[in-house]
Amino acid sequence: MKTDKKRILQSYFQALPDIFRFQFISKSLLGLWLFLLGKLSEQLLRSSGRPALTSGDFTFLFTSWQRILVLLIGLASMFVYVATDLNAQIVLSRELLAGSRISVTGILREGFISVRKLIAPKGFLALGYLMLIAPILGIGLSVSATKDFYIPSFIAEVIRDTPLYLVGVSFLVLVFLSVGVANLFFLHGIVLDDLAPGEAGIQSKQLIRKNWQNYLRQNLLFVVFTILILGAVTLLFLIIPLALIETLPLSPAVGRLLTILFVVIGVLFSLLVDLMITPVYLIRMTQLFLSYKQGEPCVFRRESRREHHKAAAVLETVLVIGILAVAVFSMNRHFDELFPLESSVEIIAHRAGGIEAAENTLAGFDAAWKAGAYGSETDVQRTKDGAYILNHDANFSRVANNPGKPEAMTLAEIRTLSVDGESVPTLEEALNACRGRIVLFIELKGATADRQMADDVVRMVRDMDMADACVLISLDYDLIDYIESTYPEMQTGFLLFAAYGEISDLNCDCLAVEEETATPKNIAAIHRQGKKVLVWTVNRKEPQKKLLCSNVDGIITDHVSQAAEIRNELSRRTDFQRMIDRIHSDLG
Repeated sequence: MKTDKKRILQSYFQALPDIFRFQFISKSLLGLWLFLLGKLSEQLLRSSGRPALTSGDFTFLFTSWQRILVLLIGLASMFVYVATDLNAQIVLSRELLAGSRISVTGILREGFISVRKLIAPKGFLALGYLMLIAPILGIGLSVSATKDFYIPSFIAEVIRDTPLYLVGVSFLVLVFLSVGVANLFFLHGIVLDDLAPGEAGIQSKQLIRKNWQNYLRQNLLFVVFTILILGAVTLLFLIIPLALIETLPLSPAVGRLLTILFVVIGVLFSLLVDLMITPVYLIRMTQLFLSYKQGEPCVFRRESRREHHKAAAVLETVLVIGILAVAVFSMNRHFDELFPLESSVEIIAHRAGGIEAAENTLAGFDAAWKAGAYGSETDVQRTKDGAYILNHDANFSRVANNPGKPEAMTLAEIRTLSVDGESVPTLEEALNACRGRIVLFIELKGATADRQMADDVVRMVRDMDMADACVLISLDYDLIDYIESTYPEMQTGFLLFAAYGEISDLNCDCLAVEEETATPKNIAAIHRQGKKVLVWTVNRKEPQKKLLCSNVDGIITDHVSQAAEIRNELSRRTDFQRMIDRIHSDLG
C-alpha cells in the first residue's frame, strides 16, 4: 500500500480547518447538553437533602427515587455523549476522505442516530470500555467528557510501591490494550457498514488479525510523525525564542512581555493539539479500515475542498493578533498576581510527622514542627474503656506487631505496645505536643468514629482551650455535619476523593480532597463559600510542586522536608518558570 506521503500530509493540513470547526461546534453543543443534565441532577440531589454525592456516601444513591434517577441520568448521558462524539468523528472522517462538503449538524445527527445501534450487550460493553477502562488505565482513544477519569493518587502510589500490584495492573493494561486493538474498528463497522455490534466485533478482529503488521507499522509511523511535528513547532516557536530572550541584552520589561507572548502562543498551540489529536487519529484509522476492506489505499478524494477568501483570512488574522495582544498586555500588567513568585500553600504532615518519624507518635509531631510544617494530621480511635489513642489501621499489626484492635483493648493494654520505641500516645498527649506549635488535624477514625467520639473530642479540645488550633476531620460526612451543626465554633473538614455536585455547599469549614479533585473550578467554588481546600496525600515531587503553585490552602504529605524545600526553591524562579508552573497547575 504505497501512497504519496507529501499528498497525504497536504490533505491532512487542508482538513484541519474543517476538523477545528467540527470540534468547536460539536464540543460546545455536547458540553451544553451535559451542563443542562448536570444542573438537573444537582437539583434532584438537593431535593433529596444533599448538595453533592461524595466518595464517603455512594450508598446514599440508592436511598430515594431522586438519587436513583441521578444515577440513571448520569450513566445514560455519558453513554450517549461518548457514543455520539466518537460516532460523529468517524462520520466526519468518512466525509473528509470522500471530499464531501462538511455539515456539522448533519454529522452530529448521524452520529446521534447511530447510538441506537449500540443498545445491545456488546454495545454496552464496548462503550463501557471507552468510557471507563480506557481513560482510567490510560489506553485507547480519549473523549473529552471522560478523559479525566483516573485512579486516585493514593491508590496509584500503593500500586507503584507494591511489586505484586504493579505486575497485576500491568498485566491488566496489556490485556485490555489487546482487547482494544482487536476491537479498534468496532465503531467503524457499526457507523460505516451498519453492522450489528456482534458482527462489527467479528469484522474488526478479522481485519486486525489479517493486517496487524501493517496496522502496527502505520500506528508507529503516525506516532513518530506526530512527535516530530510537535517537537519542531515547540523548538521553533517556544524553545528558540525563549533562549534568545534570555541571551539577548533586553530590558526586564521587554523580556517579560516577549516571554508572556511566546508562552501564550505555546499554550494555545497545546490546547489546539489536544482538541485535534483524536479526530486526526480517527481519520487515519478510518483510512486504514477502508484500505483493509478494499484491498487498496484509501486517500482523500480532493486535496482542497474549501475556498477561503483572502479578505476573510486577513480579518481573522487581525482578530487573532488583536486578542493575543490584549491578553499579553493584560497578563503583563497583573503578572505578579497571576503568577506569584512565592507559595502561600501550607504544608501539613501526614500521621503526625510523615516519614520524619514513626507515624502517629509524639516524636512525629516534634519532627513535623522542626521541619517547618504548619500542621499535623493524626488519627484518633476509642479504646474499650473509653480513652482516645492515636492509630490509623483497624489494629496494631503494622505499627506494633500486635493484632489487637483499639476498641477491643483497654488503654492500659495499649500502653504496653511499642511504636518505634514509644508507647501509643493518647489524644491529650498529642494536644499538649502541638500546643503553641502547629495546628492539629484530628481525623475521627475507625469503627468507633461516632457522635460519642465527636462529643468527647470536642470536650477535650475545649478543656485545653485549643479550638482555634484544631480541625476535626472525617471521611464520614454525616459525622462532620453533626459537629459543624452542634459545635459551630469548632473547625471541621470533610475528606473525600471523588464527588459529584456542589461540594462547596457541604456543611464544613474545609474540604480535604484528592489531587485530581483539586481542579481550579472546584477550588474557586469552595473559596467563594469562604471555605478552605486541602489536598491529600501528596508525596511525589511533581504533584507537590504543582499544588504549591496552585490556589489550594494546604497539602497533606508524608514528605514534609521535601515539600518545604520545593516551596523555598519557588522564590528563585524566572518569569518563564513562574508561568509554566502556574499553567501546569491550572491545566496539567
